[in-house]
Formats: sequence, C-alpha cells, structure tokens
Amino acid sequence: MAVREAGQRAGVDAGGAHTGGCTCGGCPHGAREGHRRAVAAFLVRRDSFAAGEGVPAAVAHSAFASRQWVSEELTQSAGDVAERGRAEGDAWLAGLWRWTLGAVWAGVIVLLLVQALTAVGAGWSSARTAGLLAAAVVGCALSAAAWFHRARGGALAPVIGEDNRLSTSRVIAGSWVLVVAYAVLVIVGELAAASGPAERDALIDGLELARGAGVVTVLAVVCAIAVLVRRVVGVRVLAQRLQKVRAHRPRAADLLTDDSGRGAFADIQYVVISGVALVFTCVRLARRPDQLPDLPWGLALVVLVSAGTYLAGKYAEGGRPVILSVVRSREAGDLDGPIRTGDDIEIRGAGFVPPGAQGADRLARMVVRIGAVHVHVPLVPVVGGFSNPTDAVLTVPVPAEVEPGRVEVQVVTAAGVETGRYAIDVAE
Repeated sequence: MAVREAGQRAGVDAGGAHTGGCTCGGCPHGAREGHRRAVAAFLVRRDSFAAGEGVPAAVAHSAFASRQWVSEELTQSAGDVAERGRAEGDAWLAGLWRWTLGAVWAGVIVLLLVQALTAVGAGWSSARTAGLLAAAVVGCALSAAAWFHRARGGALAPVIGEDNRLSTSRVIAGSWVLVVAYAVLVIVGELAAASGPAERDALIDGLELARGAGVVTVLAVVCAIAVLVRRVVGVRVLAQRLQKVRAHRPRAADLLTDDSGRGAFADIQYVVISGVALVFTCVRLARRPDQLPDLPWGLALVVLVSAGTYLAGKYAEGGRPVILSVVRSREAGDLDGPIRTGDDIEIRGAGFVPPGAQGADRLARMVVRIGAVHVHVPLVPVVGGFSNPTDAVLTVPVPAEVEPGRVEVQVVTAAGVETGRYAIDVAE
C-alpha cells in the first residue's frame, strides 16, 4: 500500500498539482497513465508466467499447485488493471463534456463561415439569419445538456447505453431529432421575420405533412427503433438469452462493432445508410429552408429497410452458453479411466466467454459448479493470451469436496448467465 501511494504521489508536484506521471484516478491524465502502466505490467507478468518464469520453487514441483498459484497471481493483477480501467473510464467521461461542448460550438462557427462564404454575391437573407439563430438555440440546448450530464459524457450522455457503450440506435435517432428540430427552428425564425401575410402563409405551408411526410416517417421509425432495441436487449438479458458485459468507457467504434469489437454488418449498414440520408436531408434544407426537407419516398424506404435490418440483427444476436460434453482431461502418457476427484475435466461447449469479456479480470470471474462445489476456472497463460478458459473449452479440477456418484455440472459466465445442467459420473 505504501509503495502504491508513493507511486501515486510521484506524479504530484510541490504545489499539489497533478502532472503527466500521476497514476491516481483523480485526473484524466493520471488515470490514463495509471491504467497504461498497469496494463503493461500485467502483460509482462502474464508472458513471464507463460514462459515458466517467476514461479516459486515451493510450488514449481507440482503442476496443479503452480497452475493455481499462477492463476491467483494473474487474477489479482487483472483486478488491479480493471480497477485502473474503471478509474480511467470515469475520468475520461468526466472530461468529455468539454470536448462535446467545443464540438457543438465549432459546428456553429463552421455554419457561420459557410453562410458568410455562400452569401458573397447572393447577399445576406433572412433565411441565413434564421439558420444561425436556430443553430445557436440548438447549441445552447446541447450545452445545457452537456453541463447537467458533465459526469456522464456531456452531450453524449443520452446516447450512451446501460453497458457504457455508444448506442447505434440512439445516435441515429438523436441525429434525426436534431436535424428535424433545427429545420423547424429555421422556419420559426423566418416566420418571425416575415413581413407579409402571403410570406407567412407560404412558410406555414412548408410544415404541411404532404411536404415532409418522408422525413417525418423516418423520424418516427428510427425513434421507435431506439426505444424498441432498448426493450429487446433488456428483456433478452433478463431472460438469459443475451450476455452483456459492461465496457470501461464508450468509444466511437461502438457504432460499427459488436461488444467484442468485431465489425457488425447490421450496425454498419444502418450507420452508412442513415448518414447518407441525413446528408441529403441537410442539403435539401439548405436549398429550401422555408419548408421541411422533402425526403423522397425512395430514399425514405431505403432507410426504413436499413432500420428493419438493424432491428432483426438485434433479435438474432446472442444466445445462452451451452455445455455439449464433459470429458476427463488426459495428459500424454496418462492411463485412460473414469473421472475421479483430483482429475481435470474438460468442458466443451459454446458461449462460455461473452462478447467483450476477453480481459483477464472478466475471465477470472468464470465459475464451474460441480455438484454443490463452486470451482473458479484457472487462468492458464500463453504468450499473447490465455489457453484456458476459452469460448468453447474450459478445464477445471474436480475438487476433493465433490462426493463420488452422479453430479451435475454448470458453467457460470462472466455475465452471470448459467448453462444448463450436465450430468457426469465421479468414480471413487
């Protein structure tokens, strides 16, 4: 403890300010540096154990004892990495609101520059003024949201899911909400500046459903998709048909990948098609700021098909872990025989490692229930990773506390989901 405190104080100068070498969780730079150092130390420790180095002589004579000792050491080290990761994620989220605030007002400034450049020759108009005022109103609203949610990511807080990842459905729905709200505010600004009844009637006609039916339909569908996806995921998690593991912090890549970081087709196509439709909508708004953007029904239908594909992908993903077979683990030269206490058993199946749970701290949380005894799955390091546990195979010892006879085996994953029971016979 004293060593850790000294290491944390090493990054604090004489005035008490945190510097770049700080490893505490009190500031973003210190938390990030502390997490980076903890990860580097863990990787070195794991690879040294994988090479057979660092194991005390007191346990080196026994393969079982050395494996358990290495697993416990790696579990403790992984716990420190996870703690540092959570501190880094919290500090990153707490500092993100300033970046979201800057991005919002940078967008307003970019709009001002574009308005000024396009006004050369054409002249300034009331529509340009209304556009800038609408952008300022939206910017103020997002700034207020960033301030009130400054501990949870600022303006991005509403689109961060319960698993601490960016939600693709919420980002898409939020983008459409902002564009449509901005379009309505532009018309409101022009209506306030209109001088004649004919001009005011034309602006009110621009809000007719016949003109904006496509964009209104898309807005309704993407918002419904965002709400429905949250409900679908929540129900499937509670029913143990979907495994969700909380991330340390949200990332931009979450919009295009699944929980394990692999590219997800359903998410990618939804983001790409919706992004193209949003660009078209913004261009139409710039050309005709006196009415709701008239999104063509062909493009609107493409967005609806994309949204349906995304929702179907959410229904199709996931599944409960399953045990397919349990066999006695046999080393080279061992005799064949039944399962007895003290033997290693190999559990074969699928879905043992949930997406996003490939970290050592999550792998160390896996438990196998053999009868009434809970056995923690040992971590077996290899260079670059772990050979046990894996998504399809787990190896655990049968403890002496297990009574001979017919017992049932269950796997409890890092997400807390249990497999079905699988019966095995333990011989005396």
